[in-house]
Amino acid sequence: MSAAHPWLEQEPWPTEPLPKADLEKRIERLFTMTNIGYLGTTMKSGQPSVSPVEHYNDGMSLYFFPQPNSPKLKSLQRDPRAALAMANPMAGWACVMGAQVFGKVTLCEVDSPEWERGMQVFKYPASNFELGRDPSEKPRGMLARLDADRIVYTEHFLRSEGFAPRQIWRRDEDETKVVQGKNV
Repeated sequence: MSAAHPWLEQEPWPTEPLPKADLEKRIERLFTMTNIGYLGTTMKSGQPSVSPVEHYNDGMSLYFFPQPNSPKLKSLQRDPRAALAMANPMAGWACVMGAQVFGKVTLCEVDSPEWERGMQVFKYPASNFELGRDPSEKPRGMLARLDADRIVYTEHFLRSEGFAPRQIWRRDEDETKVVQGKNV
């Protein structure tokens, strides 16, 4: 028995969904805490491709810079469907927290209204500083926005509060769904 976290041993796992507004708060908190994710796209050959990206959120949308002429950008130009996975780098089941974000990507051309909005969200001064650029100068590259249709959110600490650790958020549904899990 776990002396520190006895709720981790509970079987079956809780199946109670969070209210959608509460789930959205947790998802946005994760998006704020974890700004590196792994973007999955499909190459022309049909093979999957996964790339790390720095991202910043505006609600349930994530902005990132695709590198010009990259396989990632070419894939998104051909097929805007994408998935992005992120996880907080923590140790142990008690603090597992992450999300898989599924949706379509909009490519925002420089100086377009979508690009301007994204530049208000994207924390480019810090990236510029790290790259030795003027922190006040906006990068002039195309910006991408992933609009989530579905998010699979995982947080095992929810089990200690009687909620399912895996919650499914969908843009067009009012209710949260859950996935039944168990210890293996």
